Amino acid sequence: MHKRILVHESLRNGALPDFLDDTREIRSSDWMVGPIPADLRLRRVEITGPVDRKMVINALNSGADVYMADFEDSHSPTWKGTLQGQVNLRDAIDRTIAHTGPDGREYRLGEKLATLFVRPRGLHLTEKHLLRGSKPIPAFLFDYGLFLYHNAKKLVGRGIGPYIYIPKLESYQEALLWNDIFDYSEKALKLPEASIKCSVLIETILAAFQMNEILHSLRRRITALNFGRWDYIFSLIKFLGGDQRFIVPERPLLPMTTPFLKSCSILLAQSCHKRGAYAIGGMAAQVPIRGDPRSQEAIDKVVADKKREASEGYDGAWVAHPGLVPVVMKVFTSGSVESENRGGIVEVRREDLLKVPEPKISEQAVRANIAVSLRYLESWLGGLGCVAINNLMEDTATVEICRAQVWQWIHHSAKLIEGPTITRELFRSMMKEETGRIMNEIGSRSYHTSNYKIAEELLDKLTTSETFAEFMTLMAYDHLA
Repeated sequence: MHKRILVHESLRNGALPDFLDDTREIRSSDWMVGPIPADLRLRRVEITGPVDRKMVINALNSGADVYMADFEDSHSPTWKGTLQGQVNLRDAIDRTIAHTGPDGREYRLGEKLATLFVRPRGLHLTEKHLLRGSKPIPAFLFDYGLFLYHNAKKLVGRGIGPYIYIPKLESYQEALLWNDIFDYSEKALKLPEASIKCSVLIETILAAFQMNEILHSLRRRITALNFGRWDYIFSLIKFLGGDQRFIVPERPLLPMTTPFLKSCSILLAQSCHKRGAYAIGGMAAQVPIRGDPRSQEAIDKVVADKKREASEGYDGAWVAHPGLVPVVMKVFTSGSVESENRGGIVEVRREDLLKVPEPKISEQAVRANIAVSLRYLESWLGGLGCVAINNLMEDTATVEICRAQVWQWIHHSAKLIEGPTITRELFRSMMKEETGRIMNEIGSRSYHTSNYKIAEELLDKLTTSETFAEFMTLMAYDHLA
């Protein structure tokens, strides 16, 4: 973490990310990642979601190639929920998991299951319920270690292994740390060498400049890189948002065709295929609703986005809802989309990864950022980390980008297209109106017995502070139920 702090300080002092000089040979030389297990050679659709019992069963039964069981962005890390998630995964691996819903419906595992990956929390978080001496232990070690201890030998005994999705990396040194942890784990548990496999999320702009180095650091174990769009935009604001050149427009004006996003997306696909790893595309967060005429329009947008990824050389993508599994599966199995970039013909330069569009911001967009943040924070504080809002499955990354944008707009006195300057006072006025709408919707009594008041206080601190708060979860963790 000391290395992170030094890098963050240099960025605050005006430095910009760049490809590393001292690892140029890794980028230019010929090498490949290690052999990929048979059960990880199809990565067309990966469903992601929290580790509650019903979700675990439905995700494994969904028809996806992979289920990423998530202790990170879609998980609210209450002590009870975190432990129960570990129990749920253990029972799923033992094939004893079952669930009866409030309506009496029973859920059990089918015959054909998705391959299980587990995503632990990021390096920055702690688990306050387990101390080493007087200090809480790193949360990623808790999530990873508990899962491994209870399940690794069983998985290896079946000819597969424990598969880990690594989040929030900022450098290849952090990838090397994970590799050391994997090495130590195999020796401690007497597992075969390199039986632990991993995939890595590229969701920070710092990691974007070190994709080859990250692949190289984990080359005996890594199977894929995945592009996390919302967290990636959040990281750009976090690291470069104090510089006026990097004021970002509102969320609807940041599609994947935006220059800095498209450049990273292309670079990821090229880096993976040059080294023999898989490239996994971003999240389709839409929630299909039967009978809703807008559902087909949403599905059409998903198909168009996944066709774009396939054309860039991606092997598959993420979905948040089982209903989207066949939709995305069809894109990546039809072979109808010709890849433009699989041969590595596009040169992505430093300036391409830093090319931000003109900052157009509407009043409606600011209000939308406030409203979705309040609704999500209220649920997260109550122990629910994956929430359907406006027919989209939202997680922590949504709040992070929403509050980061508002902080940046206030910090630079950005103007709305309607004219007014975005100030703390304007933000607080809008938040008061949005909380009023929520109160009218759910009733005054429900509002005052909910977590909305704490959510409001947190959002105010996150968006109006002089300095940028590194992660929402760090500030909100002690408020968890």
